[in-house]
Amino acid sequence: MEVFEAVRTMLAVRAYEDRAVPDDVVRKIVEAAHLSPSSMNRQPWHFIVVRERETLRKLGKLAKTGPYIGQAPLAIVVAIETDSKFGGSDASRAIQNMMLTAWAEGVGSNWAGWFGLEEVAKLLGVPATHQVLTIIPFGYPASKVGRGKKQRKAIGDVASSERYGEPIA
Repeated sequence: MEVFEAVRTMLAVRAYEDRAVPDDVVRKIVEAAHLSPSSMNRQPWHFIVVRERETLRKLGKLAKTGPYIGQAPLAIVVAIETDSKFGGSDASRAIQNMMLTAWAEGVGSNWAGWFGLEEVAKLLGVPATHQVLTIIPFGYPASKVGRGKKQRKAIGDVASSERYGEPIA
């Protein structure tokens, strides 16, 4: 899938088929994160691939905004170095790369949680040098998702040319 097509069509997926994501696709998703740019190339992140069913269920209970994680065949927990000024920003770039790469492979995902995931850190043995930023569940969509059917404001309402409020061409 061409990159812009993935951006144009990617939707949040919160229900997944009971089907494993193949190892080569998982590796590609993780590699997309690993190759992401970061400030000063510090790469202040760590990605924990979780496929064990019981651990996924526990993650679903610990992430208040992501109970559906428990039904996903795969989740990637993203931790960032606690002393990194740009960790949240850098990891967000990596997360978007993972999600777009997954989507291009027919795998849906969604961002679940945002900090406050100390119990997740304990569960997965994340050291004190890192904090859990989020959990991204991945899986094949349980139902057909309409590619590209997004509800968005008009582009002129969210983008300007040269100065705020100037119409964009």
